[in-house]
Amino acid sequence: MPEPMTVSFPPAFLWGSATSAYQIEGAVREGGRTPSIWDTFSHQPGKTAGGDTGDNAVDHYHRYRDDVALMARLGLNAYRFSVSWPRVRPTGRGPAAQAGLDFYRRLVDELLANGIKPAVTLYHWDLPQELEDAGGWPERDTALRFAEYAQLVGEALGDRVEQWITLNEPWCSAFLGYASGVHAPGRTEPAGALRAAHHLNLGHGLATQALRSVLPAHASVAVSLNSQVIRPLSQDPADLAAARRIDDLANGVFHGPILHGAYPATLLEATSSVTDWSFVRDGDLVEIRQPLDALGLNYYTPVLVSSGANTPEGPRADPHGASADSPWPGADDVAFHQAPGDLTEMGWTVDPSGLYDLIMRYSREAPGLALYVTENGAAYDDKPDADGRVHDPERIAYLRAHLAEVRHAMTDGADVRGYYLWSFMDNFEWAYGYEKRFGAVYTDYTTLERTPKSSAHWYGTAARTGELPPVDGD
Repeated sequence: MPEPMTVSFPPAFLWGSATSAYQIEGAVREGGRTPSIWDTFSHQPGKTAGGDTGDNAVDHYHRYRDDVALMARLGLNAYRFSVSWPRVRPTGRGPAAQAGLDFYRRLVDELLANGIKPAVTLYHWDLPQELEDAGGWPERDTALRFAEYAQLVGEALGDRVEQWITLNEPWCSAFLGYASGVHAPGRTEPAGALRAAHHLNLGHGLATQALRSVLPAHASVAVSLNSQVIRPLSQDPADLAAARRIDDLANGVFHGPILHGAYPATLLEATSSVTDWSFVRDGDLVEIRQPLDALGLNYYTPVLVSSGANTPEGPRADPHGASADSPWPGADDVAFHQAPGDLTEMGWTVDPSGLYDLIMRYSREAPGLALYVTENGAAYDDKPDADGRVHDPERIAYLRAHLAEVRHAMTDGADVRGYYLWSFMDNFEWAYGYEKRFGAVYTDYTTLERTPKSSAHWYGTAARTGELPPVDGD
């Protein structure tokens, strides 16, 4: 679709940014916080680039007021952050740690005082290590403990936070954490990954009920899925079948039970050699399929697949990190290919049309649910110039093209209410350590000084005006 000269958004549209607790907070031993699986994983040699950890991250725990003030100066009106489970409920069980809850109370108050709407994510991958020691997400008990934790946070913040998200990207938690092992806790157990996916779904459903029991009626409860845009290499029936199998593993395994109360029959059949799914108990699917107010969609790049054995491109040209173990249980005969187009620093293809396709799919998949783009962004090799300024025209072009596709989808009938740029600032990028910079704000990892990049000023102008500014050269 030819892009109009002026791309405008409705006045109520939320212009936000997003972060997660372990990536930015630091202060991992303060206020009674206990280790998470990412503390343990990142301290194991060879698990992260450069042996980097989130011990200090970017010290948001102590610098949150300055960070919020910077958001306000830029013009953002929304901020999605995650709560650290081991900061709020050390060891994953027992009473809440008031010091941890007080930190988030102060953060929320600071956001509201600056006219910024908080959106709370309850789980962004930092499972308390003691729960992992008891079996982690492959064990049903973890879902029960998650619901208890959700209720504690809801009781503490429900009087001032309207937007709630149970899980962020449960696919990563289940399949990168328990199948390929490139994320914490680093296990490589295909059957365990499918068990983890189910118990994450169950945890979502139970947490949704727990939140409903303590939140005001006007509060919004959602889940953020990194539902992937799976494209076949050709229209050959075998390639189409391969795309369907990966779509089931990437998407249907979560939206099937969450939105429709059932796992896809094709998923159960394709993974029957891995597990018999006997861990799904009577009543689980009813517990999982809870009414939602919104759905969060995270998008970065499409996935291109075909049938057949591994190709000369390598054992698996998907965008999910190098590992001898696949994050796709039961799909070892599916080949992954690099999609054509420009690449980000992550090696991910830039394809804004995928975001449009994703939004329109879920507009059909979940009619009546408000949609939010809860993550979208790109990593580039950003460096300050001689004057200390950070110019990132590639990111501006990326954001403008993807936001234009969001507006395209809205014009075509999708009920998209907001967009959260990933990420507000450069931070600990999981297994990539501090090598990959997704931030709109540059972080000097030695001094921790924050410098808004040119993309931050561009995005701030869009947030203040409701219109997409031109890219240099437009």
